[in-house]
Amino acid sequence: MAKKKTIYICTNCGHNSVQWAGRCPTCNEWGTLQEEIVTNSKGSIPKKIEKHTPVILSQVRSENREERIRTGISEFDRVLGGGFVYGSVVLIGGDPGIGKSTLLLQAAAKLTTSSLYISGEESQYQIKSRAERLGIKSDKIKIFSGTDVDEVVSVAGIEKPGLIIVDSIQTIYSPELDNSPGTVTQIRECTMKLMQFAKTTNIPVVLIGHITKEGFLAGPKALEHIVDAVLHFEGEKNNFYRILRANKNRFGSTNEIGIFEMKSDGLIEVDNPSKIFLNQTEQHSSGSSVTAMIEGTRPILIEVQALVTPAHYSNPQRVTTGFDQKKLSILLAVLEKRADIMLSGHNVFINVAGGIKIDEPAADLAVCIAITSSFRDVVVSKDTLIIGEIGLGGELRAVSNIEKRVTEAVKLGFKNIVLPKNNIKALEKIKGCALHPVVNLEQAVNMLVRG
Repeated sequence: MAKKKTIYICTNCGHNSVQWAGRCPTCNEWGTLQEEIVTNSKGSIPKKIEKHTPVILSQVRSENREERIRTGISEFDRVLGGGFVYGSVVLIGGDPGIGKSTLLLQAAAKLTTSSLYISGEESQYQIKSRAERLGIKSDKIKIFSGTDVDEVVSVAGIEKPGLIIVDSIQTIYSPELDNSPGTVTQIRECTMKLMQFAKTTNIPVVLIGHITKEGFLAGPKALEHIVDAVLHFEGEKNNFYRILRANKNRFGSTNEIGIFEMKSDGLIEVDNPSKIFLNQTEQHSSGSSVTAMIEGTRPILIEVQALVTPAHYSNPQRVTTGFDQKKLSILLAVLEKRADIMLSGHNVFINVAGGIKIDEPAADLAVCIAITSSFRDVVVSKDTLIIGEIGLGGELRAVSNIEKRVTEAVKLGFKNIVLPKNNIKALEKIKGCALHPVVNLEQAVNMLVRG
């Protein structure tokens, strides 16, 4: 007779323990051990092991090596690396109501092949209502409401669609296990069965995953290792814009992002994201500067806002939105040491407009200029683009992809480009703007925000 026992599995590293603990002894994370029930069957007949022989690498068949299934949504295809790879498993996570199901339903409607939408959370009528709201009237989408993974695999094997969408993986369960749906064991085993089906049939599978309150994908960390690509759908409910980015992609780059706008009739692609991140009003106040960042192969112009106020307490505040707070502390120290801008008695607030995050050093100079502009209450010209990485000595270092950044700025009407002197040689063919090379931070401050 099968015996049941209780163990505790860490959702972060997969460590097993017979006793619960507040902290995982392997990865040292707190509150990650979850109770699981496992069954041990003694005397069971072992399964017959299939014999496989190794194959020489040069003799491996490369089927569909260059072919991909394009969704017809260019922003989605960009993040995937050109579309869905045959037999791949893609995991998409995001906050509730962010638009994950909407995006995949729109993508399924534009596919040239048939799609099977597995719904474990909504009824067929609810999905039909959403499709009508989005204006989708495709006969190529088939809906199946079920949560049994064996039944899902059986239906998919009979239908043989071009794409399978599972909404969501946390609701799917295996009847062979006694655990509840959404537990570590259920998620891992169901994902493995779906992955095995995808690899054997060459049908791509998309899994929608829930996230925790900390912003991480719910379930074991092994889930992200099993799948081929992990995509995150980001955005705020009070903001119409959504950003799709790849945290893992075995078949493409993880630097690309896709930008969408949420409207009443669904998600609309944003062809020129620079316009949505720039100030569209005529009023232009101090503490604002514009820089250019690179996301994958795409240049994006963004506005950096700074507010400097006198501190009434001994410890001034350093608050950032979309920018690394530790990097801000370094830049403030360089400003005081190299440019004689004393900010130790002032609060400094940094905001990157549009909800985007800056994670490259090319925006260092723009942040420093925005801070100095607010501190001295001097307005930076609205048609000026500021690019440059700042070293600890106050020197400006060359940045990569400078030609793409400047070309995008010229298209949007920027007339003045402030950049490191070492980048000037790469811009000899650029016309339509004035280039202002600078050597160090002090020179840039005196040029743009002279007090």
